[in-house]
Amino acid sequence: MDYRKIATEILECIGGEDNVSHFEHCSTRLRFTLKDSNKVKIDELKQVKGVLGVVMGAQCQVIIGNNVVEVYDEILKIASFDIKNSSEEAKKDQKLGSKIMDFVIGVFQPLVPAIAGAGVLKSVISLLVLFGILNNTSVAYTVFNNIGDAALYFIPLLVANSAAKKLKCNQMVAIAAVGTLLLPNITTLLATEGGVKLFGLTLKNIAYAYQIFPALLTVFLLAFVEKFFNKITPKPIRIFFVPMMCYIIVLPCTLLFLGPLGYNIGTLLTTIILTIYAKVGFIGIGLFAMLLPLCVATGMHKAFLPYAISTYSETGKEFIYMPASLAHNIAESGACFAVAIKSKDTETRSTAVSAGISALFGITEPALYGLTLQNKKVLGSVMIGAGISGLFLGLFSVEAFVVVGPGLASMSMFVNPDNSMNFMYAVIGFVIAFVVSFIASIILYKEETTTSNTNEEQTNIAQENNEVVEEDVTLESPLTGEMINIEDVNDGVFAGKILGDGIAIIPSEGVLKSPGNGKVSMIADTKHSIGLTLDNGTEVLMHVGLDTVKLDGKYYDVKVSNGQTVKTGDKLIEFNINKIKSEGYELTTPVIVINGDKYSIANSKTGPVKAGEILFDAIKMEA
Repeated sequence: MDYRKIATEILECIGGEDNVSHFEHCSTRLRFTLKDSNKVKIDELKQVKGVLGVVMGAQCQVIIGNNVVEVYDEILKIASFDIKNSSEEAKKDQKLGSKIMDFVIGVFQPLVPAIAGAGVLKSVISLLVLFGILNNTSVAYTVFNNIGDAALYFIPLLVANSAAKKLKCNQMVAIAAVGTLLLPNITTLLATEGGVKLFGLTLKNIAYAYQIFPALLTVFLLAFVEKFFNKITPKPIRIFFVPMMCYIIVLPCTLLFLGPLGYNIGTLLTTIILTIYAKVGFIGIGLFAMLLPLCVATGMHKAFLPYAISTYSETGKEFIYMPASLAHNIAESGACFAVAIKSKDTETRSTAVSAGISALFGITEPALYGLTLQNKKVLGSVMIGAGISGLFLGLFSVEAFVVVGPGLASMSMFVNPDNSMNFMYAVIGFVIAFVVSFIASIILYKEETTTSNTNEEQTNIAQENNEVVEEDVTLESPLTGEMINIEDVNDGVFAGKILGDGIAIIPSEGVLKSPGNGKVSMIADTKHSIGLTLDNGTEVLMHVGLDTVKLDGKYYDVKVSNGQTVKTGDKLIEFNINKIKSEGYELTTPVIVINGDKYSIANSKTGPVKAGEILFDAIKMEA
């Protein structure tokens, strides 16, 4: 695989290195925070060989899979990112929800490796004790168990570091400030019998080790105070005066107000989750596991990180997100291996085996974007396997003792020295997820025939569906409005017939209908264009408006789904003419035949037209 070529093409599609304000990667995705998301060529980016998928949201997430590190390294070699103004530029056009999600990911995602590594180490130690290999009173046990505990004990410092980096304040000052909460003398002071007072106010007796929200609130205030004093402090004394003022102001506020508030937030979050679990019980974990494929696909699973890390830090275990993730991860693996067995396509088999192995070890994005989301029957199989496994794991109250992607190599995360059955139930849930999704995929999965433009293949498909193949077809107008020649469209690509010949309509009503019988072959992520493959093989593209991709789907409502069979006159898209015009966009809608090597158009005209009237004929060209 040519990683340099992939890296170069990705950079071109996201608007170049100058459009990047922050760049990082996780286990399968390149994560770009962009200055202008409108510059991203999403369709072209998805076509880059080596790219499994693209998710646009708070970040532009480019799914690579197992080769993400190699592509990431190549991008760093060929690009020089200017991230000086990322805080303002990257979030300028983000909605509040996107900003919150971006912040959550930026703060909590970096914590996972430290927590996961330490947690797996502790679970391995517990496993050795369980099998009698290690004595829990030995020096070796004490040393390594405390090594595993360090990441959780000092998690306030980890939060301070990542939050300060995200908020663009001094990371060392933030760590030192939060570190005050962990000092033995402060801990002893807070635990003084009868309590102690500062400025006449009583300090709450709170153990801040293992806490994440007090540290987070501390850094929030620190960032504000630091920014204020940086503006008013003379440069010669700024190096010591600004940090000093941060300590003087932030730490008393934290001990008096922010620390207790953060502690209560963590407690409340855990209480809410426990209450929900008490109400829906094991059924909730089953439903959660079923929905995880969709959550991971959109990146929404990251929203559960604060809960999982907070619960694990406070209680040393987690019993909702991790068990549900185990069910989902292994279900993805089982479905992939079933596809590998059933598929006759070499490339599909290769993808399925590779993705299946990755999912087996807890990395599901290659499976999700390589297979699951491309085939609804595979997706259904995964959801069935994950759901049933999740119900089992919830029914037997399986608990995880590490926050890491559950998989074959990390199964020790379910070892509980006080309850040996916890691990056994986890193993059974593992097997259930794999076997059920495997069997479901074996039964449900069918090799999808790639849409072809040849007469012979179209004839075979039509005969299987008892349909009559027509050499020529008459298309009906999908819109009511004014027809103009394609050459008169104010866009060089359409006017120059680069994509194909056709006609254009200036709509007077905001409803796009199907011009013939066929199937939906493409729906743009931004909802402004749609492609159909008609029953006779004609491929039609309809692009509602010029340059309307920049609206990112706003004012468009798609009424059909990809792969859906449609009849002439069926509603495809509804759009708000007035609002689109008010944004300054033309609504001229090209309707073109994109397989012009097979079909030509004839009998087109210009002038007023109503939806359902004759548009033009698509004539089968002689071979």
